[in-house]
Amino acid sequence: MKTFQEGDLEFEFPEQAVPRRFDDSKTHRLTHCMKAVDCIFEWGGDTFFLEIKDPDNPKTQTRGRGQFENDLQSGVLNSNLTYKYRDSFLYEYASGRVRGKVHYIVLLCMKSLDSYMLTSRGDELKKYLPLEGPSGPWQKGFVASCAVLNLEAWKRVFGQFPVRRLSETSSGTNQSKNSA
Repeated sequence: MKTFQEGDLEFEFPEQAVPRRFDDSKTHRLTHCMKAVDCIFEWGGDTFFLEIKDPDNPKTQTRGRGQFENDLQSGVLNSNLTYKYRDSFLYEYASGRVRGKVHYIVLLCMKSLDSYMLTSRGDELKKYLPLEGPSGPWQKGFVASCAVLNLEAWKRVFGQFPVRRLSETSSGTNQSKNSA
């Protein structure tokens, strides 16, 4: 198994999933002018872009949590998430690394979001991303699917990739960002 850590969350991926940190100036090299998703992994011949937002992280300041909620309600978050996907896709496409269909997964770790809110956030984000290109000129898809999940939904959909909150385990003392 390979692990990927983002803040207080640690993901386990099977060896064949090939997760890699993307939002890092060492791997992205254009972070000064392009946004980047947190992680990219391959699974079943497809590419998955994973963006993680974790306002429930115990280290998140109250002010930061409030700003996140404002951004979520106002649409600022969807705009930011859209640019993260578009810039990441462009970078990966130009690098020749887009394989199979590309799926965009946003993991929102926020207990106060119920399934209705997650669905509506996902539907709204899909409006910002062209899930279907214009008929005729586009020969390839831009994004095959887009989903906004919380931890519970992640465990249902991506159960083969367990995730745990480090602060809730006895081994959660190491908070460094380790990349697979």
